[in-house]
Amino acid sequence: MFDTQLPIDTMVIRLSAAVLLSMLLGWERESKDRPAGIRTHMLVGLGSAAFFLLAVEFSLGHLKELEDLRPDPTRVFQGIITGIGFLGAGAIIQRGGNVMGLTTGAGVWVSGAIGLACGAGYLVLAGLITAFAFIVLSLMHIVERKYVSSTDEDRTDN
Repeated sequence: MFDTQLPIDTMVIRLSAAVLLSMLLGWERESKDRPAGIRTHMLVGLGSAAFFLLAVEFSLGHLKELEDLRPDPTRVFQGIITGIGFLGAGAIIQRGGNVMGLTTGAGVWVSGAIGLACGAGYLVLAGLITAFAFIVLSLMHIVERKYVSSTDEDRTDN
């Protein structure tokens, strides 16, 4: 019924990891009442992992039979990174000379990286990316409040 190159359980683990790890970043953003929250981050992570898995499946399956073609699933990174950049840009607005949403946009972008790492099977790397991003999002605002001047344009989105 399923004609896949990777085992189904491997795909389920990779997709699940992408969703769960991205959820942590989304939870942090949602807890600060930011526009891109849990579901957005989860979907970005899931989509990134899914697109990479599709590229791997396609290159190991259908394209493998073509002798003159050398499939490279890593080229999918370019499209995913660009697409997620577009989504992140949608979270950034300028209001009265203040730029808002930069941190949320960056969080969406990092969720894409988490999804790509999961889709590629680098679950430890995905966990490390998540841990570092979560530390930046949840703890660095304390440092900013204490040591960064109030004119910092990114402070409106911490």
